[in-house]
Amino acid sequence: MTFADLKVTRQYLDALDAMGISEPTEIQRKAIPRIRAGQDVIGIAQTGTGKTLAFLLPVMAMLSHAQGKGPRCVILTPSKELALQIADVAGRLAARTDLRVQVVYGGVGHRAQQERLEAGCDLVVATPGRFMELYLRHGFTTKEMTHLVLDEADRMMDLGFMPQLRKLLEILPRKRQNLLFSATYPAKTEEMAGEFLLWPTRVEAAPQSTPVETVVQSGFRAPNFGTKLNLLAVFLNREDIPQQALLFVREKDQAERIGQRIAEDVTPAVRTLHANKGQNSRIHAMELFKAGDIRYLVATDVASRGIDVPQLDLVINVTVPRDPHDYIHRIGRTGRAKRSGQAVTLVDPSEKPALERVEALIGQRISFEDLPSNVSEAPTPSWEAQAMARAIDREKRKADPTFKGAFHEKKRKPGGGKGGKRHSGSGKSRRKG
Repeated sequence: MTFADLKVTRQYLDALDAMGISEPTEIQRKAIPRIRAGQDVIGIAQTGTGKTLAFLLPVMAMLSHAQGKGPRCVILTPSKELALQIADVAGRLAARTDLRVQVVYGGVGHRAQQERLEAGCDLVVATPGRFMELYLRHGFTTKEMTHLVLDEADRMMDLGFMPQLRKLLEILPRKRQNLLFSATYPAKTEEMAGEFLLWPTRVEAAPQSTPVETVVQSGFRAPNFGTKLNLLAVFLNREDIPQQALLFVREKDQAERIGQRIAEDVTPAVRTLHANKGQNSRIHAMELFKAGDIRYLVATDVASRGIDVPQLDLVINVTVPRDPHDYIHRIGRTGRAKRSGQAVTLVDPSEKPALERVEALIGQRISFEDLPSNVSEAPTPSWEAQAMARAIDREKRKADPTFKGAFHEKKRKPGGGKGGKRHSGSGKSRRKG
């Protein structure tokens, strides 16, 4: 099947040719006809398999040409990075049409974005908070809106987004087409989606929560974060390492420590990306990475769903994500568009339960290699040992609420003297008696 068989018109065929895309993927073949038929669609497909084009091509074809001032399609995303990526693809598709595409997101001043919307637009890509803010500032009206797309729907309905979405749905016309797309679709998300989807058609290109087959997954076990840093310094200096790699961590300070170590021992061509970075700094780092001007980008999960670098061959999980679905999105940054890729995961003892959740979700075991002999094992600082012990206690307590670990509350000595210090069951700091 070709894009022409899917009734994609000439101006979009030419745009696809310019983008180097010649054949539709499975999710595109399944979703495009149903969307063009006006159905509400839930699309589930692995990362890097063309979900963005699966909804943009039919929606933009239905919009046809510039019309009116208010947007007729809104695409909501959980992050600024993903919004920019989708808007870039939509802009390239619209190059041979008069359709007007805009993108709005928080973290920057609203005035310029509001002026662009007031000038007229047909399709807007937005983060929910900024979209509602501009609406309340009368930057646009919603009466002409006919299409609503939620990209990365699972994240949109989690992490506090659902109240924003409920308020937003109140201002949209009732008669509209709703589209939800994601690589993972947990039962909780499906339940919440029922609030605004009307008899949706579900299309899947692969079983949900499965990684792309072209990504080779492996890992190393390390006793602590310092040893992980030593391993990275050795691993990234190997001659067979790809030109670029994306490294993921849980926390902002971990990203900074890794960035500093890579700059010292491997190459200064490294940037960090996390919530403490200013918006312009984050956008600039993404642009440099996509252009190939920096070798390594170290990011928290803020970027796991917003980076589309087709030539990226390596992802390193320096820490295991707490949510196993984030693992799918992290490693989905490589192996895109049928390319081969490599995903390497570093695991310390406290991350074993998180690793087990990942393996249960993807339905396979990750292959682990021995720590290379030239990697020195760093001593574990007392604060890190305590943090790992608390993390292990929390995991065991989840499995068994009656479990009392190393940090359970101790009874005071008779008489309540100075020996009555105690540790809280949640691992919080000591309180003086």
